Amino acid sequence: MRKRSWSMALLLSFAACGAQAAASCDDAATQSEINQCAQQAYQAADAELNVAYGKLMARLKDDPQRAEKLRAAQRAWLGFRDAECGFVSAGTAGGTAQPLVTGQCLEQQTRRRVDTLQSYMQCEEGDLSCAVPAQ
Repeated sequence: MRKRSWSMALLLSFAACGAQAAASCDDAATQSEINQCAQQAYQAADAELNVAYGKLMARLKDDPQRAEKLRAAQRAWLGFRDAECGFVSAGTAGGTAQPLVTGQCLEQQTRRRVDTLQSYMQCEEGDLSCAVPAQ
């Protein structure tokens, strides 16, 4: 019970910090503040990605070959995402807006991947084209 109370308190404190960060990002005025907000948005998307990936890996726990294919695909996707965002932000290299452009790209690419991973958990039973079988 004590562990559960700590977990709930920690979750509530993160939620409060997130709400405060969102409010401060609405008022971000300097490039540094805007860059920081882009980083926070990316970190939130990355947390969602980790949850979606974890759920998929849990569903594949009895299929190690398929789990390894997902792991390899995720690693390859991470390389693509980083290379893509490096390309997208190349025009701002060395400038104060580079963290903003990079952060926005990372968030966008990560949210797309979250959508893809979540779609794998929405398969109809018997759909052979689906990467993760329905439960």
